[in-house]
Amino acid sequence: MKAQKVAARVQERHPAVHWWCPQLPPSPREAMALVEDGIAGWPRDRMAVVGSSLGGFYATHVAEATGCRAVLLNPAVDPARDLSNYIGEQTAWHDPQQRFYFAPSFVDELRVLEHGAAAHPENYFAVIAKGDEVLDWREMTGRYPGARIKLLEAGDHALSDFDAHIGEVFAFLHLA
Repeated sequence: MKAQKVAARVQERHPAVHWWCPQLPPSPREAMALVEDGIAGWPRDRMAVVGSSLGGFYATHVAEATGCRAVLLNPAVDPARDLSNYIGEQTAWHDPQQRFYFAPSFVDELRVLEHGAAAHPENYFAVIAKGDEVLDWREMTGRYPGARIKLLEAGDHALSDFDAHIGEVFAFLHLA
């Protein structure tokens, strides 16, 4: 839902912006290889990444690797720990008809992508909901010291009220 809203806004208001939102494979190593190949020729000073949940973790990895700006929406902080309980066949979050296998090796692949403190916290904007039923808002805010954080008093993991925040997301990306 959030990706669709961002895509629609980019198409409507910023048609010159190159928008890319690939379906990532379950393997973190393969997912980051796909992203790295896809952005290989992009200008680092003008690109940005937006990610929600596990995508926020991936966005952090990309931002640290490239120095680009990143918007994080209820970002996963320690997915290796959290997802180790979900090894086996899973259903896709947005489409329960889609199934995939989360392999034990994926936990180690996630660990490889972990970073310490953000090298440039000013490049990050995080929207974090205290009402997130999946992730702990205290861990999320603690992971990004010095970053711009919009801490919502309620909300949910999906950020169902994303429309109320999309303007700030685009403003942070200098696309207001």
